Amino acid sequence: MRSPTYSPTVRRRRLGMQLRRMREAAGLTGSEAGERAGISRAALGKIETAETRRVPARQVAALAEVYGATPAETDALRELAADAGERGWWWKYRDVFGHDSLPDFEAEASQIHTYETATIPGLLQIPEYADAIFRGGPLTDLEHIQRQVEARMARREILHRHERPTHLWAIIDEAALRRPIGGPQVMRAQLEYLERIGQYPNIDIQVLPFSVGAHPALGIPYTVLEFPEPLDPTIVYTDAIGSGLFEEDPAEVARYSTTFRHLQASASNTVESAQIIAGIREESTAA
Repeated sequence: MRSPTYSPTVRRRRLGMQLRRMREAAGLTGSEAGERAGISRAALGKIETAETRRVPARQVAALAEVYGATPAETDALRELAADAGERGWWWKYRDVFGHDSLPDFEAEASQIHTYETATIPGLLQIPEYADAIFRGGPLTDLEHIQRQVEARMARREILHRHERPTHLWAIIDEAALRRPIGGPQVMRAQLEYLERIGQYPNIDIQVLPFSVGAHPALGIPYTVLEFPEPLDPTIVYTDAIGSGLFEEDPAEVARYSTTFRHLQASASNTVESAQIIAGIREESTAA
């Protein structure tokens, strides 16, 4: 199993974008490039839009030659194609995550900005808390719930890896901290975990207190994922019952990013937020 630092989907998208840019720089249409490389226009289109999971090395080499790529550029394209054809770490949990899932993109994200309204963000959950969430859902098969918890815990590895740990900035609505999911004991353990992990250099936690009132993202949890490579565009993920939706339109992504900055300004700072979390935990202990 590959390290969670690797995302075949991101590599596949990068390969397609790079090949499209090279084709446009060469002044060729898709039909012209395909004819010269011995690839159909439809097949080339699917490569450029990342619809083709496995791109044969010979096709990559043929396109690189048509575009006048250097040997180094050709090798880089071949490596991307090989990476894109692999299975991500999360594939073993495809029954839980589905295809084109959030964990696949999380694996290669350098920055994750998330806002949660009703629950603690998945990347910050402890097993007992996650178990309680899944038990409260429509599926009651214990074996499947166990796999869901296991898969969610595996997602957390991106925050703890030695090389390039992902920087997570989480804004959590006060309501999520006070909702007694799993009961008092589980909530105390979850809040204690937030206090500890909030001290990590790559993790920032802000609480959006009730006192803020109405705000631009009221009732709309979402996640913004940024990637280290310029060719990998920032994307937004919004959760939904049974699945999630990805937003890639630059204008829409910019709106979500701007809204997140407004939330950062409205929420308590990280030091105050740690105090709020500790206070809520102490209240639950006293109760």
